[in-house]
Amino acid sequence: MRWLLVLAMIITLKPSASAQRPQIVRTVRSAIGAGDFSKAQAALDAQQPKDSGYLEALSWMARGHLGAKRLDEADSYAVRTRTGALAMLKGRALDDDSSLPLALGASIEVQAQVLDARGQRIEAVAFLQDELKRWHSTSIRTRIQKNLHLISLVGKPAPALITKEHVGAAPPALGSLKGRKTLLFFWAHWCGDCKSQAPILTRIRKEIPESKLAILAPTQTYGYVEGGNEAPHADEIAYIKGVFEKYYSRIEGVTVPLSEENFKAWGSSTTPTMVLIDEGGVVRIYHPGKMTYEELTAALGK
Repeated sequence: MRWLLVLAMIITLKPSASAQRPQIVRTVRSAIGAGDFSKAQAALDAQQPKDSGYLEALSWMARGHLGAKRLDEADSYAVRTRTGALAMLKGRALDDDSSLPLALGASIEVQAQVLDARGQRIEAVAFLQDELKRWHSTSIRTRIQKNLHLISLVGKPAPALITKEHVGAAPPALGSLKGRKTLLFFWAHWCGDCKSQAPILTRIRKEIPESKLAILAPTQTYGYVEGGNEAPHADEIAYIKGVFEKYYSRIEGVTVPLSEENFKAWGSSTTPTMVLIDEGGVVRIYHPGKMTYEELTAALGK
């Protein structure tokens, strides 16, 4: 189901970020991964202080129960996380550290997915739309947009795609591609799962001509290059070009729009994100995370 897919996705972070999470987060995630929710709860009970790291760990309890299909427990932990985050925000900014936005974003995600899983899609969409307005200028905008798209984008006209800045050849406007299918492949220069998609997309391009399928590969800058080392914009662009040439240049005809706003508008907080748009400009697949050759060819109707 859609909400199980969301559980498996990790919000975009600096490459080494998962190893840098607070100890309480790593302890709780490890216990949940082993199916030991009692151990995870005991770690939370013992945690002092109840800081933003604690709230991030609490959000993993919400996600863990969601994955186990215990909707009431998932919702309860999500509400507790969100309540704690909002209280903390009275004395600090959301993005003062990475734990609080992760916690708040996860709580919103789980609450929406619980509503959807209960058959309350209209309520889930309204909740996400309200949260998107509230947090539009913060780092969790993209994550909220992703969840809104997961619930409501398929079957609707594709949002706009900014193509002014690009790597390599100029990308076509989405509106000009009507009459053939379009596959969007959102990727990041540091993303290993993205690189694993390259041979699959190369194979698909060899089997489906550009006249029937356009492939666009939007990316963005992150402020760093290999190893997470900070870099000026121009240096990162040069690095992105090198990554593209090494891994993706064999995908014949692929074009690469370069825009952070594309990722926000399309909700690509998970890389890769795959989107299939039909000949009429309507979204048919919205899939955060990598896809197999078989999954993609089935979606393409091969």
